[in-house]
Amino acid sequence: MSLSTVQADLALRAPDLSVIITEDSTATVQLAAQVHGVEPGQIAKTLCIRVNGEVLLLVTRGDARLDNQKSKAALGGRPRMLGGEEVEQLTSHKVGGVCPFGLPSPLPIYLDTSLKIYDELIPAGGDTHSSVRLTLDRLAELCGNKWVDACQPPALAEQE
Repeated sequence: MSLSTVQADLALRAPDLSVIITEDSTATVQLAAQVHGVEPGQIAKTLCIRVNGEVLLLVTRGDARLDNQKSKAALGGRPRMLGGEEVEQLTSHKVGGVCPFGLPSPLPIYLDTSLKIYDELIPAGGDTHSSVRLTLDRLAELCGNKWVDACQPPALAEQE
């Protein structure tokens, strides 16, 4: 049960934070932004990818896209997105609720530098109707403070 693992993780490591459970789905960036009344970029999406055989999580702003050249340089190899079943097996979270909290076993977590324009972010909370609202600094602290430049923000992506 993914929501409960996120709640337990936050209770242990960040008791001042709580999971926000909503009636409406937060399974996509657009839905989550509407539910929380924020820009899509403030939704911190968590990508589960494999690079050179190693699985890792990359947390990026909701409206950015993974850039193959930048991510290859930043992560040391070409990233491959994992399928839904494998994501759930490795994180305990279904796609639409994947977040860097409440993982069954540790995975390397990287934060994309595109997040740095926001003071407050909202990642998922373990399922498709839950989220966590926290500051950028707190997200970085809870995720190990490892930063990479692997994604294209929307303004740059539209120019290509």
